[in-house]
Amino acid sequence: MWFQQYDPFGNLGVSALLAALPIFFFFLALTRLRMKGILAAFLTLIMSLVIAVLLFDMPWDNALAAALHGIANGLWPIGYIVIMAVWLYKIAVHTGKFTVIRSSIANISQDQRLQLLLIGFSFNAFLEGAAGFGVPIAISAALLVELGFRPLKAAALCLIANAASGAFGAIGIPVIVGAQMGNLETMELSRTLAYLLPAISFAIPFVLVFLLNGWKGVKETLPALLVVSGIYTGTQLFTILFLGPELANILAALLSMAGLALFLRKWQPKTIHREADAPAVQNGETYSLKEIVKAWSPFYILTAVITIWSLPAFKALFNDGGLLAGTTRLVSIPYLHQQIQKAPPIAPETTALDAIFKLDFISATGTAILVAVLLTGWFSSAITLPEGMKNLKATIQELWIPILTICFVMGFANLSNFAGLSSTIGLALSKTGSLFPLVSPVLGWIGVFITGSVVSNNALFGHLQAVTADQITANPALLLAANTAGGVMAKLISPQSIAIATAAVKQTGQESTLFKMTLKYSFILLIVVCVTTYALSLIGV
Repeated sequence: MWFQQYDPFGNLGVSALLAALPIFFFFLALTRLRMKGILAAFLTLIMSLVIAVLLFDMPWDNALAAALHGIANGLWPIGYIVIMAVWLYKIAVHTGKFTVIRSSIANISQDQRLQLLLIGFSFNAFLEGAAGFGVPIAISAALLVELGFRPLKAAALCLIANAASGAFGAIGIPVIVGAQMGNLETMELSRTLAYLLPAISFAIPFVLVFLLNGWKGVKETLPALLVVSGIYTGTQLFTILFLGPELANILAALLSMAGLALFLRKWQPKTIHREADAPAVQNGETYSLKEIVKAWSPFYILTAVITIWSLPAFKALFNDGGLLAGTTRLVSIPYLHQQIQKAPPIAPETTALDAIFKLDFISATGTAILVAVLLTGWFSSAITLPEGMKNLKATIQELWIPILTICFVMGFANLSNFAGLSSTIGLALSKTGSLFPLVSPVLGWIGVFITGSVVSNNALFGHLQAVTADQITANPALLLAANTAGGVMAKLISPQSIAIATAAVKQTGQESTLFKMTLKYSFILLIVVCVTTYALSLIGV
């Protein structure tokens, strides 16, 4: 049994600085050194192994087991989800559905600023609420490329747009997990997030149009911006205040997308904007309502299946004693499961860490997307089974490098968790005392940068935020909300998100370029959350 060492050097600042070295290296590798994502992730994993073993006294067998466990989690469920999502996209392209979708959007407006609002913002948020885990970035960015956007710019815009929806991804799970870690009611955390996120959600569409076409674009599309931002933010605010986090993205996205589409039937900007290298504007072919509805059917089907997979009654089938419990395999990781102890204040009491690899063959989100793929193919006469399998093979060939990158990142994240590196950084930040609300979102930002997931971030640092709140007599709900909101801002540059986005737009190897495109905006949004959290703490929220 090994006990985590949070301060092996007797100076928490020094220990935290050493624990953060892999993070600093990863930033340097993608910016200054311009390494490809897979190489940067691999070297970061190696560095974290050396630091965990040599500086934090973690046994070699525990460290290797933690890294391999993380790599396995990168394959399942994350790699599985990404492959299925991109396969669904390829099936939609092969069956001609994207041609109809592209034309239907062009018929709403050929202005790329408005197409960005419809797809990059609202549809992106809808997919985040329904599925999460990289699905919205993969599909939305690919669709924008189909509409004539430059690949890396499309990926960057979709990543930035995710700042409005990331906290409530996958049926509100990040908020639910955060509340559990802080022993709060879900609605209490949900309502506290109303102080931090809706203002950012309102601003994001303006930011997206500004990045595409500057202040000129904002002025020319101001009525449409007010419609989409107003509907989305108003619906999100109402939902998280009165209904909870589960439908915050889905309702807001659907209503804002429908509202904007209806508004654009009566209003269009005076000038149509298209990027200089975008395909020439052509009159889109007119399709019937039935054809348009059928073209969008892969995403209706995806939403319906994901919704079923999220129902408590469906989940209960896989619990102990459930009808389908046998389809889930729980594998205890040798040399890791309950071999490491975490201690207060990271945990309420000394606790052995579980290390279970979950193979949920049916209940996995990836399987839900697979069902959507199969149903899409079943209802389409434009694709045969051999053609579908050929598309799957092409998907795997395109994605194996990004998925391997994700595996290395997950190996580093899991090792950081089991070695206590992340906890050491968190403890150092918590020593800022009354200034902690100012840096509380930074902790969440680091958590998501490391793990790629707001859910994992809240699981990692949620308890620490609550404990620190008690120590400095702050509101635990506010600090957990800051942990969640700050974490969302790291999704713009999370190595997982970057790898998925570059793969979706067929720019694998350009991770450093995309990283630099979104880094500034991640920092700016993080600062906004930090300052807002601190101001709220001063007035007693």
